[in-house]
Amino acid sequence: MRVVVPLPRRDYDPTEVAITWSELRAAGVDVAFATPDGAPSEADDIMLRPFGVGFAGPLLRANRAARAAYRRLTGDAAYRAPAAYASLRASDWDGIVLPGGHRARGMREYLESTVLQRFVADAFERRISVGAICHGVVVAARATSPPAGRSVLYGRKTTALTWALERSAWRVGRIARFWDRDYYRTYVESAGDVPGARSVQAEVTAALASPADFLDVPRDAPDYARKTSGLARDTADDPRPAWVVRDGSYVSARWPGDAHTFARTFAAVLSEAR
Repeated sequence: MRVVVPLPRRDYDPTEVAITWSELRAAGVDVAFATPDGAPSEADDIMLRPFGVGFAGPLLRANRAARAAYRRLTGDAAYRAPAAYASLRASDWDGIVLPGGHRARGMREYLESTVLQRFVADAFERRISVGAICHGVVVAARATSPPAGRSVLYGRKTTALTWALERSAWRVGRIARFWDRDYYRTYVESAGDVPGARSVQAEVTAALASPADFLDVPRDAPDYARKTSGLARDTADDPRPAWVVRDGSYVSARWPGDAHTFARTFAAVLSEAR
């Protein structure tokens, strides 16, 4: 099984990429990478520093397991030799993983790449398995299929980074990283916008057939508080904090705290397709 993970030139979330890579490799999946120009990508280094987010760094940055996975990832030959977006052909792959990140400096090029959006749209048209986590869901939301020009997510169930999680991290970051107050927001509302108008959840929801197709954790779900607090992350041994949505061959998740469960769910989808 061959999976490609498109990355921006820099500033992707190291947990969402490294944990997913590690879990897929453990499941026997061959993982390749792609960047806009075919040069190796660099993660958001703030997520790897002990106090990159000020006093909140130990809470908000990549945890020990993610940092260890990231060190292994950067030594991987496929990671060091990515393809260019323009060379990607959906028919060459069994699956695509769209990771996230939030730092506008690097992420906007990835989120706004029409080349990447066309590739993702073709993958959906060919019914190739697609996984998207956090801001990666925005890439899928922006990928459109002819002739209607609707998002490939139209008519599907999905989750993504919720406004509740995005807002919480933003609020903490505006204090802990006061010199870079919007570090946690890729797109920020303009004057007159309602709060959250430029959030991931708002954009993804607008691309769906119904707002009800955006699935957040229901209040009666087991471990609801653990899943929604933004303080607990899943691990290789504990999926309880995670919230992952599967719709056929499409898998989505909200944030780095879902990464283990997201990757394992996607690996199961790939195995079924094979």
